[in-house]
Amino acid sequence: MIDFGPDTFGWTGGEHGIRNLLEVAGEYIDSAKIFAMNALLIPEKVVTRAAAVYRGAGVKPFAGGILFEYAWQRDQIDELIVLLKRLGIPGLEISENYITLTDDERHQLIDRFQKSGVSIVYEFGRKNPVEALSLEDLEGIVKAVAQHGIQHVTVEQCEIDLLAKDSPDALGRLAAQPWFEHLVIEVDPYRFPQQHAQIIHDFGPEVNLANITPGQVLRLEGFRRGIGRAVDYSIVSGDAARPAGIQAPVKREMP
Repeated sequence: MIDFGPDTFGWTGGEHGIRNLLEVAGEYIDSAKIFAMNALLIPEKVVTRAAAVYRGAGVKPFAGGILFEYAWQRDQIDELIVLLKRLGIPGLEISENYITLTDDERHQLIDRFQKSGVSIVYEFGRKNPVEALSLEDLEGIVKAVAQHGIQHVTVEQCEIDLLAKDSPDALGRLAAQPWFEHLVIEVDPYRFPQQHAQIIHDFGPEVNLANITPGQVLRLEGFRRGIGRAVDYSIVSGDAARPAGIQAPVKREMP
């Protein structure tokens, strides 16, 4: 899930809104990305309390990659580590949306953060790619970061869009890779619900997704199970239309 703070996509600007969200949909949320520069823009005490609520619910909060890129450009990695520890945010996304790291720089940075106690989420891809991603390059990144114990790589949403546009069968080839289970696919909150339903159709209901907004979490879980107009209510419209692997909701007795 992506935490935009107080936003039209869901009011998670403080601990009370987060608590309410987690009471309803917490079991479907693995982690919460603190959007872009919000770890700096939102008052520190608010961010600290929000991070504590996430941690207490077993949801891992982490700072977004733009904050990392901002710090890296200014040679303020040490200051970033201090900030994350002060805020109680245990994780950080390392991305290369606008910067480019060499293989050595990437490995050294991951190692530096991990040794300081900050866990790393790695994101592959650019915000404005000009060439479709190479499956070979992506596989190389997945295997490289796995050496640091990083089991999932987030793929920038724009990279998926360009890949699909560049080659009609590209998404199928991506899903067929033995390392696909280690990918987390970013989606565009502004293209909900059509894009989200399509990705579940393309990759299956167990696909790992990122950038799900607070207001979309519960409905997305419904899509995975065949609930909602975007998936033609396949849970009741017939087994043939139901995506493989979808589990029925927990049975509850009627009052």
